[in-house]
Amino acid sequence: MKLSFSKKNEGTTHFLLMEGDLIGEEVGPRIVEFVTDALREGAITYVLDLEKVRYISSSGLGLLITLLTKMKNAGGELVLVSPSEHVLKLLAITKLSGIFSIMDSMADFHQKNG
Repeated sequence: MKLSFSKKNEGTTHFLLMEGDLIGEEVGPRIVEFVTDALREGAITYVLDLEKVRYISSSGLGLLITLLTKMKNAGGELVLVSPSEHVLKLLAITKLSGIFSIMDSMADFHQKNG
């Protein structure tokens, strides 16, 4: 299933809601550009809503790491919200779950971040 997405921002927090399969080659450069633009606009937090992402390839994982590195190097934070069981297992197997900020739901994110 091809990845589709929508963006929104609330002050210094930018959101990218994704739906489909995250296979980095297809949309990776465009998503990196979104994060780069967000940083130029003063973003401190970039939230990826993964609730409707059913599959992530190795290229997709590479993309997530690139986004995390970009945000951290700029003093910001990348947050993964609502990852599916499949995505959570993949992050655990690859030992990446410990380096990402992961929230169970968008409600949890908003509660923690006011």
